Amino acid sequence: MDRTMIGVTALALSAAACTIPAHAADAQQKSAGKLPDGRDVAVITLTAHNGVSARILAYGATLQSLFAPDRNGHPADVLLGYDGLASYVDHPNYFGATIGRYANRIADGTFTLDGHSYHLPQNDHGQSLHGGGHGFDKVLWQVAKVQSGPVASVVLRHVSADGDAGYPGTLTATVTYSLDEHGDLGITFDASSDKPTVVNMTNHAFFNMAGEGSADGALNELLTIPASAYTPVDSHLIPTGEMRGVAGTVFDFRKPHPIATGVRDGHDPQIVIGRGYDHNFALDKGATPVPGLAARLTDPVSGRTLDVLTTEPGVQFYTGNFLDGTLVGKQGHVYRMGDGVALEPQKFPDAPNRSAFLSARVDPGKPYHHAMIFRLSVR
Repeated sequence: MDRTMIGVTALALSAAACTIPAHAADAQQKSAGKLPDGRDVAVITLTAHNGVSARILAYGATLQSLFAPDRNGHPADVLLGYDGLASYVDHPNYFGATIGRYANRIADGTFTLDGHSYHLPQNDHGQSLHGGGHGFDKVLWQVAKVQSGPVASVVLRHVSADGDAGYPGTLTATVTYSLDEHGDLGITFDASSDKPTVVNMTNHAFFNMAGEGSADGALNELLTIPASAYTPVDSHLIPTGEMRGVAGTVFDFRKPHPIATGVRDGHDPQIVIGRGYDHNFALDKGATPVPGLAARLTDPVSGRTLDVLTTEPGVQFYTGNFLDGTLVGKQGHVYRMGDGVALEPQKFPDAPNRSAFLSARVDPGKPYHHAMIFRLSVR
């Protein structure tokens, strides 16, 4: 049964619709090596009975690999990244990492909350990107819990001090990776603060459903994004505040079509500004209490299909435009633009400075929660 054809707005609905015998999923913890300061870094492998497996590094709470079978049962790692811990430390590029405190960009590295201005590191041409250069992707997370069972999981925990990277409030954050017997990889982000603050967490996996390092990259894969509008950006990739309709543009992915058809279309100024796609899509579903469909990516040759589900209102679609052949990834593969694509569920970029966007504010007693799912299947 192709579970992507079943309603994707809730895990409970898909579980009820599929009659599949229960099988245990396995979780195993080992050491991935040590950081330069001598601290040991755990790596946890989650394995389901159907051939899906995920490898999670405690450094950056990073999804290092995700293996999925094709229509003939042959597994392949569908994530860009590195083979060893040292490269994640020495050559960071957000591959599979947990992003926080604030994913995406905040204009001029500044926002105001309750009359107080907060100034963040400006690590992206005067903007603050993905936490300001030393965000959650560059810290060693504590392994709080590892368990096997019908759902194999690992819980990772990090405490970000008041004033860390300029953000107010001591923030206690957890990331839970969970792999069920069907091969659904859930990622849940939770955070609480002792002061008003802003939070926007996501995972920054780069996908190639043909398999990492495939000769043709990911641009010929079929993408669907159920969004009637996106947020165009200025020359610094900051949203202008406009909600622009996708109809009649290269941003219309409401029906599946190859990424390659629009990624180099210089007739659209937004593609020129982004050097390809690097834009937030306003999902038609909006923010939801249970994860709903944000994107679907299919490799027509292997049949491997990824559904990205989220409770958040937006998804950033990024075609790896700044991958320029200078990074050597898994198995010695040199990564170039389009070798993988990111689909990052999130609040909208620069929401702390845009009152029309859904607020990213988190208050004491009102914790942050974001649930997302990477659902793998074959078509």
